[in-house]
Amino acid sequence: MRILGIDPGLRRTGFGIIDVQGMRLSYVGSGTIVVPADQPLALRLKTILDNVREVIVAHQPTVSALEKVFVNTNPTSTLLLGQARGAAMCALADHALDIHEYTALQIKKSVVGNGHAAKEQVQAMVQHLLNLSGLPSPDSADALACAICHAHTGPLTEKLQASGALGKLGITRLRGGRLT
Repeated sequence: MRILGIDPGLRRTGFGIIDVQGMRLSYVGSGTIVVPADQPLALRLKTILDNVREVIVAHQPTVSALEKVFVNTNPTSTLLLGQARGAAMCALADHALDIHEYTALQIKKSVVGNGHAAKEQVQAMVQHLLNLSGLPSPDSADALACAICHAHTGPLTEKLQASGALGKLGITRLRGGRLT
């Protein structure tokens, strides 16, 4: 399985690609889409859309993982982040990739073991888990962490849903890594 992780942002959108074979994670590539701030919003979103499409064509992922939007104190920032996520999601949907969404808390908990970990801790754990020679940039590290989170949690969720075990146990879904 090849996972494309996306850390959306209107100024900087991180992407990271990993291969998963059993329990083994392998680094494929990562980077940051830098969006010129002086462009109108529509062109900035198109930049994200076009660049994510290029990443998909270049690396041929089989599944994608995307960080969910959180609500912060500034509603305008939240809406703009949502639009950046939407542009990335459209690129993923254009290529018929399954999209799995995770909160920042879920991602940090899966990768670092602490949902409130600092960015530096996430970078260090991504470097360690993928056996990288240096620290990835913050945006790339967040995207790779999103992909790692899916590698750790996605297969179990899919197996539980496919087996029907969730419904038989009276459990309707997984939320935050917990059966609810």
